[in-house]
Amino acid sequence: MENFLSILRGNPLVSFTILLLVILTLPPIFERLRLPGLVGLLFAGVILGKDGLYLLDADSESIELFADIGKIYLMFVAGLEIDLAEFRKTKERSLVFGSLTFFLPLLMGTFVGLNFGFGWNSSILIGSLLASHTLLGFPIVQRLGMVKNQAVMVTIGATIFTDIAALLVLAICVSIHSGDFSAASLVMQLVSLGFYAIIILFGFYWLGKEYFRRTGDEESNQFLFVLLAVFLASIGAQLINVDKIIGAFLAGLAVNDVVGDGPVKEKVEFVGGTLFIPFFFVGMGLLLDIPAFLKTIQFQLFLVISIVGGLIAAKFLAATVAKFIYRYTWAESFTMWSLSLPQVAATLAAALVAYQVKDADGQTLINEAVFNSVIVLMLITSILGPVLTAQFATKLPLPKTREDEENRNIESTLDEWLPQLKNEIKNDHFTVLIPIYNPYTQRDLIEMGALLAKKESGIIVPVSIAAAHVHMDDPQVDGNLKQSQILLDRAIEISQEFEVSAQPIIRIDDDAAQGISRSAKEKNANLIIMGWSENTGLKARLFGTILDTVFWSSHCPVAVMRLLDHPVNLRRILVPIKNLSQATLETIKFAQLFADSNQGIITLLHICDRQTPQEQITEFKTTLSKLITEYELSKECKIKMIIHDSPSQVIIRASHQFDLVVLRSFRRRTAGGLAVSDITTEVLKKLSCSLVLFGQPHS
Repeated sequence: MENFLSILRGNPLVSFTILLLVILTLPPIFERLRLPGLVGLLFAGVILGKDGLYLLDADSESIELFADIGKIYLMFVAGLEIDLAEFRKTKERSLVFGSLTFFLPLLMGTFVGLNFGFGWNSSILIGSLLASHTLLGFPIVQRLGMVKNQAVMVTIGATIFTDIAALLVLAICVSIHSGDFSAASLVMQLVSLGFYAIIILFGFYWLGKEYFRRTGDEESNQFLFVLLAVFLASIGAQLINVDKIIGAFLAGLAVNDVVGDGPVKEKVEFVGGTLFIPFFFVGMGLLLDIPAFLKTIQFQLFLVISIVGGLIAAKFLAATVAKFIYRYTWAESFTMWSLSLPQVAATLAAALVAYQVKDADGQTLINEAVFNSVIVLMLITSILGPVLTAQFATKLPLPKTREDEENRNIESTLDEWLPQLKNEIKNDHFTVLIPIYNPYTQRDLIEMGALLAKKESGIIVPVSIAAAHVHMDDPQVDGNLKQSQILLDRAIEISQEFEVSAQPIIRIDDDAAQGISRSAKEKNANLIIMGWSENTGLKARLFGTILDTVFWSSHCPVAVMRLLDHPVNLRRILVPIKNLSQATLETIKFAQLFADSNQGIITLLHICDRQTPQEQITEFKTTLSKLITEYELSKECKIKMIIHDSPSQVIIRASHQFDLVVLRSFRRRTAGGLAVSDITTEVLKKLSCSLVLFGQPHS
């Protein structure tokens, strides 16, 4: 039996299959238990390691390769997720808070290390492990609409400083531990690191801009370019004797602006979050020695408490000092503290490097007790940080107008947007483009487009994309054209029933999504209407669906529809709104246009967190009422405010009283690259009435 298990452990294919099974099953289970999914991956590593079933060997070449790729990818995504635009807006304050939240934990960790008998080098390294942070609480402040609060923006910007500084300390400490340190070597190391950083940050940025410009919409090649940049940067870091994770992080910063928030970034994050990053956490679990871990908890509990307590206290002190310097409220200070608490990405990657690097005598930079303490630190802060953020972020004041116009309040924002909104509604050349590809949904889509176009005295443009072929004389091309013509003839008949002018077109294209987007631009369409597709397979998640691509590449809004009844029968319309942004106003405008064309009634639903201050709820409702009455967005429009902790449940229950729900389309991810379940996604799974998923260009 042991020989059989040994053969399995040595088979890379078996190891890869086991890892896939673990990644697929355990994180959702732990998330149902209200624990982070990464805890489940660590647990899997322990169970499958030498202290458990021993199906995976941490020392095998395949596992080491998988874990290394995951570690590199984790740091790359950490750099990729940093919002450089927000950092530039508050760079001075971000650097000040970044310095505070880096040096205070660094000093605290160094003090703890020295008091427990570690040398200066190891103690400073322990301090650097406490100095960085991972923004696990960012989706919470995003959901609450508090991202523009200056305290939040400063904390986000500080991530750049803390991560870079922590990795720099790691590089120096590893160099000293390896015996390669001297004053001259330190200077050379810093100089070479400086030149290397310039080459990566500016060289890769320029190359990326040029490559993306020349390749246009070739997303697959752009994805491969990003992957190549990551691993080239990692190899380059090793050539100058610093750890590869430093190169990966710098590569993430370098291509940050290049990939933007587009489909290439989604593919990069999907591959990392689905495969590579989970490999790293499973590998961390495999390295855990459970008897030693329990021994650390039992006999060195004070060390664990000192590291965890020191981190919490130092981060709190940094946020408090920032409060008094910049006169923030206590709610802002506590939010800054909670956002900077979680120690995941840079901390775990650096701890693993320090635990594995050895000097000439075979001694590691940090011992097993410190490594185990860092695991405990990660578990506690990854849970505590988001919980505290949810508690304090609800008490943040709404962003107010400042002299430098960094933030604008809702009233001034409405005054700027709404005149433009009214002009757009009265557009005399309203054009609705409707891709036709499914004869079963064709009538409802044409009917919807005709109602909207008729209301605005506009036209509809039914378009059918005929698949191209290398040889245009191929019989398959002729067959595709005939099928397209049949669909368009039917579209014309339906449009005539509603007395709306139709300008049908057939387009031959290799890519259906790009054909739709280009046709819309050529016809200067105001709106694209498409049918719903529930393609959620692996290929769709990795390469995106036609809907994903059209949402991203179109120049105008896109409305994706799942209609369970004819549009003329959909009169009770529900529009859930999270906050008042330009995208939200455009969604309301679309709902109003449909309601006016169909004698419908709109209900605007806003769900507040139970801890949302009453004055904030009142201000939101007042502003929303102004939006309806003063700007006449709808004659028949109601406002419904509900206090509840689960917006998705409220929307699903409320939908039973309506014919149509209009949802706004958007996506978001955590700083670790792992997907966050969105309210829209939850609602889509359980909604039993007709729906429209409305998205702006590049959403």
